[in-house]
Amino acid sequence: MSGNKKISRGLYAITDCENTPTDKLLSVTESILEAGVIILQYRDKSGDQSRREYEATELQKLCQRHDCLFVINDDVRLAKSINSDGVHLGSGDCDYETARNALGAEAIIGVSCYNRIAPAIDAEAKGADYVAFGSFHPTTSKQNTVAAEPKIIKEAKEKISLPVVAIGGITPANCAPLIEHGVDLLAAISSIYQAEDPCSAALEFNRLIYTT
Repeated sequence: MSGNKKISRGLYAITDCENTPTDKLLSVTESILEAGVIILQYRDKSGDQSRREYEATELQKLCQRHDCLFVINDDVRLAKSINSDGVHLGSGDCDYETARNALGAEAIIGVSCYNRIAPAIDAEAKGADYVAFGSFHPTTSKQNTVAAEPKIIKEAKEKISLPVVAIGGITPANCAPLIEHGVDLLAAISSIYQAEDPCSAALEFNRLIYTT
C-alpha cells in the first residue's frame, strides 16, 4: 500500500446518486457513517459538474467528521480539486499511472478487477491500495456487470497482500460466503441507500463482517 492511511476490514459504502436527491444523499450518508463505514465512494455518472462538486465536498466533510476514507469513482480531476483521499478506477477509466502521478504517493487508489486475478496482481505490483472483485450477485446499480464467484476472494487472498473488496448485489442476506472466503470489505450501494432504515442496514453488515 502506497499511502499512509490504513484500510481496515469492514463496510465500503458507495453512493446511490442516480436514485437519491442531494439532501437525502447527505442525510442517509451521515446516518450510515455513524453506523460505521471504512470507505465511502462517491459514484455519480451524471454530467452535472456543479452538483458533483457540491456533493463531493459535503460528503468529504462528513467523512472527515466520522474518520472514514473518501474516494471518488473514476474522476481524478474531482478527486484532486477537493483533495479527497483518492480514487477508484474501473475498466475504461483513467489508467493507474496517470491517477498516481496526478494525486501523489499518499493517495488511495483502488482498482476493479471484476472476475480476474491477473489484474489484481498487476495492480499490486504498480502500487495500488486495494482491489475489488464482482459482481457477485445481480444488481441494478451498474450495467453490463461481470459475474464473479466467491472463490476468487480466497484465491486473491492467497496471491496478493492488498485489501480485497467484494461488490455487486451484496446484501446482509447473501454476504456470508464472501466473508467466509476472507473478503476484507463488503461494498454496498442500493442495499444501504435504498433500505427502509439505512443505518440499521449498515449496522447489520458490520455485525456480520465482524462476527461471521
